[in-house]
Amino acid sequence: MTVNVLVVDDHPVVRDGVTLLLRSDPALKLVGAAESGRAAICMVGELRPDLVLLDLRLPDMLAPEVITELRKVHPPTRIVVFTAHSDHQGLQAALDAGADGCLLKDVAGTDLVSALRRVLRGERVIDPRIMPSADARSAALARSGLTRREYEVLRLAAQGQTNPEIAESTGLTRNTVKTYLQSALHKLGARNRVEAIGKASEAGLL
Repeated sequence: MTVNVLVVDDHPVVRDGVTLLLRSDPALKLVGAAESGRAAICMVGELRPDLVLLDLRLPDMLAPEVITELRKVHPPTRIVVFTAHSDHQGLQAALDAGADGCLLKDVAGTDLVSALRRVLRGERVIDPRIMPSADARSAALARSGLTRREYEVLRLAAQGQTNPEIAESTGLTRNTVKTYLQSALHKLGARNRVEAIGKASEAGLL
């Protein structure tokens, strides 16, 4: 079965490189390339690819925004973020938005094809250099004593969101957000949110 792939990246070198890498597996067929988030959304609507390789940072949009729109246009598409930055917060936001995987751009050709095959089988594939595994984070969460909600609020704060923005994205009231943050600070032994984010990062939570 042929798998149709769309590459979304504003660097021609990356697009050409991916084209060459995909040729090592005749079942993977590159059907198009987009240089921006808006172009990607239009092309996915037209081409309906099986897989999208998406750069984390595009000139017009960030990956999480693009992923949200792609999910509306063609929900079955598998989306893999392909990045040169092992930027925890941006990648976590992309995963939260619905990415099926995150890979670094220096991945070898055979490893890339293998990872894409796993994603197409329904696995979520994340380069271990990008962020701790889900198991490692779960263990860190258990050690910290934070509840899932406290962790979620703290993680959004680490992305630079204000309390009102966190309230809007989680559906919680502002007072509830404040309570969760204060509780997280207390459990982490932090005096303010900046210190709490630093401690959470050291603990392997972010």
